Amino acid sequence: MNATRPNSAAGTLYVVATPIGNMGDITYRAVDVLHNADLIAAEDTRHTARLLAHYAIETPLISCHEHNESQRISLLLQKLESGGQLALVSDAGTPMVSDPGYRLVAAALEAGIKVVPIPGACAAVAALSVSGLAVDRFCFAGFLPKKKKQRQEMLTGLASAEETLIFYESPRRLEALLRDLQDHLGDRTAVVAREITKRYEEFLRGTLSVLLDAVSRRESVKGEVTVLVSGFTEDNRDPAVLDRDLRNEIDSALSGQTVSPSKLAAELARKYRMPKGRVYKMILEIQKNQ
Repeated sequence: MNATRPNSAAGTLYVVATPIGNMGDITYRAVDVLHNADLIAAEDTRHTARLLAHYAIETPLISCHEHNESQRISLLLQKLESGGQLALVSDAGTPMVSDPGYRLVAAALEAGIKVVPIPGACAAVAALSVSGLAVDRFCFAGFLPKKKKQRQEMLTGLASAEETLIFYESPRRLEALLRDLQDHLGDRTAVVAREITKRYEEFLRGTLSVLLDAVSRRESVKGEVTVLVSGFTEDNRDPAVLDRDLRNEIDSALSGQTVSPSKLAAELARKYRMPKGRVYKMILEIQKNQ
């Protein structure tokens, strides 16, 4: 393991969590850091300016979002290396949890600059805490890919995960997400959390089919959305979904001819928690019909 030598003359990059809705959900420490920073790198300077005005913070702002982060790194590192104190914030919640900032943090660490987390609000954790689903283990999946093939592959891979699954989605694509989740995971218990900490905060609980029906009846859905789905158990195994996903994976593997039927059967049996003999029989059947 290669350790980067700390740059003792450099400043500090603070990764600061901000409110996800309610302005009161910010720590004293975060306000203090934002007050005393030399510069704040923000996902949307107009959005962050409202937060700063609320707390009478006059620290200068500079934009740093997914479209300009790579170009901003050189300038921001220069300021840090000369001893500047920089705060990184996103529009809401904890930076880099489905937000930009990864490249800057990675570059700062590579340059030996101290990076300090200033923890606070996070929609995924807030929703999980009141979901009523298992919280001992969870998997944050963020926003699913928009392309159909990549989306299906990701959901197929998550189907056997025993952890509670957490997704972010835009309100206009919520119905499509719930349908995809039901198709690939089965009709599991789930929660739709909307507008967390805001005036119209709402939590819908039920099976995916019940939530899909409820959402489809609405004229529109507004606000930020977090969806949580119970993890895989033998009780929520959907035979039809399992069979389809397994056949699709076998088809894909056989078309590539990268592994023997016996080895493929062993791998898929472990992944889908099925008897190897049953999987092997399915592989031979599919091979015969190709």
